[in-house]
Amino acid sequence: MAHTGVRLPNGTLSLFDTGDELINFGDYVVYESDDGVGCERVHFIPSAVVLQRQTTSMVRFVRVATPADHQQLLDRDREEARAYILCREKISTHSLPMKLVEAVYTYDFSRLTFYFSSNGRVDFRELLKDLTTTFRRCRILLRQIGIRDEAKLLTGVGSCGKSLCCSTWLPSFMPVSIGHAKNQGLPSNPGKLSGVCGRLKCCLTYEDDQYNEIRMEMPPLGLELTVAQGSGTVVTQQIIREAVEIELDEDGSVVSVPLRELPPYEPQGPQTNVAPY
Repeated sequence: MAHTGVRLPNGTLSLFDTGDELINFGDYVVYESDDGVGCERVHFIPSAVVLQRQTTSMVRFVRVATPADHQQLLDRDREEARAYILCREKISTHSLPMKLVEAVYTYDFSRLTFYFSSNGRVDFRELLKDLTTTFRRCRILLRQIGIRDEAKLLTGVGSCGKSLCCSTWLPSFMPVSIGHAKNQGLPSNPGKLSGVCGRLKCCLTYEDDQYNEIRMEMPPLGLELTVAQGSGTVVTQQIIREAVEIELDEDGSVVSVPLRELPPYEPQGPQTNVAPY
């Protein structure tokens, strides 16, 4: 089951109720939000995301887009491309240390927002005056965003071959640390652990709770156990397989033993250090 939603121009995902209206994936719909009237393509957001996080905002469905709405979207795309080029030229003229990410018009062209990224704070007051003079018929906004927000806004494809989670269904960013990778026994390779934004992948957190639950029930490293193959010491925890590797005292060989075949032991609990990887 999925909920029907749209991705707003600022990258935010929002839900809407279509009532009895039949909506197909890929259709464009007109909606009303706190920022006014908009028109965007339909997304389907998994129910689990909506129910568990309960952070997805709502917009009011107005109608399925008409031919006139589609024409206005084409006009908006053309004007956004023009605004982007002009703003980038003015940034260069003012020699500002900022990277222009995207120019976004509201559906009715009443507001034009320029999203940019920078390593620090930028004094863009003179640039704003220049842009206000150039685009007289709308309100101008300049918004600085982080590198993760940049990926969310521009969209892209991850190393998994699918569209980025942040730009398709992920309602909000979650804190990600290298501890999540260690907890799953992943190699410490920044190239494989980082997403297209250059930060640690959001998906490192998706199964972290399950890893913790399984690990709490496993025997701790260094525990002496006697199994069918002989006596030995637990040297590795195989979370996915729900098994442990035991180094036998007799000949130093290592055997993998499922948890269900182990003798009674004291689970390691939540405080034991994560196994090295």
